[in-house]
Amino acid sequence: MRVLLVNKYNFIKGGADKYFLDLAELLASQPGVEVAKFCMQHPSNLPDKYSNYFVSGFNYDHFQFKKLWQYLSGTFYNWEARRKFGALLDEFEPDLIHIHNIYHHISPSILVEAKRRNIAVVMHVHDYKLVCPNYKMFAHGQIDESCKAGKYYRCFLNKAFKDSWTKSLLVTLEMYLHHSILKIYERNIDMYIAPSRFVKNKLVEWSVPTERLRVIYHFVETRDIAPVYNLGEYLLYFGRLDKEKGVDVLIRAMAKLKSKNKLKIVGFGPERKSLMSLVKDLQLERRVEFVGPKYGEELEQIIAGAYLIVVPSIWYEVFGLVLLEAAAKGKFVIASDIGGIREAVEASRSALLVKPANVRELATKIDWSLANAKAVSDFAHEARAFVERNFRPEQHLSQILALYQELIKKKVN
Repeated sequence: MRVLLVNKYNFIKGGADKYFLDLAELLASQPGVEVAKFCMQHPSNLPDKYSNYFVSGFNYDHFQFKKLWQYLSGTFYNWEARRKFGALLDEFEPDLIHIHNIYHHISPSILVEAKRRNIAVVMHVHDYKLVCPNYKMFAHGQIDESCKAGKYYRCFLNKAFKDSWTKSLLVTLEMYLHHSILKIYERNIDMYIAPSRFVKNKLVEWSVPTERLRVIYHFVETRDIAPVYNLGEYLLYFGRLDKEKGVDVLIRAMAKLKSKNKLKIVGFGPERKSLMSLVKDLQLERRVEFVGPKYGEELEQIIAGAYLIVVPSIWYEVFGLVLLEAAAKGKFVIASDIGGIREAVEASRSALLVKPANVRELATKIDWSLANAKAVSDFAHEARAFVERNFRPEQHLSQILALYQELIKKKVN
């Protein structure tokens, strides 16, 4: 079986990219499976055999008027991507194409080439862009579902995408072109993979046919991870510093704790400055440390030294891969009960869930955890066992390959 994986980044920038790379490695380890990638050119990309086919890269965050056409084509219909993708299809001749994040860079133009060659296409849903111009369904500090029922214009009226009129207009027009006029996803995708029941249900609620959705949970490899069950001295948050991640809720909860434990914040993002100002306003400078982005062994050591990990999200998390990773490392988690997070834990056994944005409840459960070390240790053991039972790579690979074979068979017939 020859599988072509498509994602805009060939390096880890976010959770979707990590899954993309982990899946590529997992598939390539399987006898009889050959894997190729199609991505965007980027200086941080991993080396790749087919990188000469990768589409030209660009960055929306650093707008240059001279590259306006490149931005517009990346958003609406990237002819370069379609041409290079077609050339790669001719050389690699895949049996199936597995799409990940292609929005705003690669564009869905490549789907037309797949359809023309009658190749099976499955798309992994890593966010809500399939149904909502604002892919997070989150704007101005709160959940935003105002674009439901195809009312995409509300994204522009609410300046919902990155608080920008220009960007909101572009993604609004993009949705009308791709979904209302061309129906380019509807006509060219054979099946969508949702990483949680929550995501599947949300997409069905927003009009995606249930028969075209399959739930397959993410996985975590535990065989090479030795759990560290010892309880450290500090609380830990690691991830992007974005508004929807709720880090400000965690900082406010720190101000209400009875204990004086410290908090380490690992990561970077647009909210860093405002979060640092909040820490100063609450006079928590001695108890909250911004560590910056950390990776690899350095991050592993920080996680190992934590008492517990907090995931205070206030948006519809598609699943909560960080909870699986924390559990695999033998760490107890307190997380918001929102989106697909509940499906990543065994509620009341391997983690504590709190209402999103509820500062008082979060502080209360952190205080309880700090006062009950034995229970926290027991929970951490439960979490590791839960992950080992339910999120093994072998289980994931079996489900993925079964779906691949099902879709390929349909195309042949």
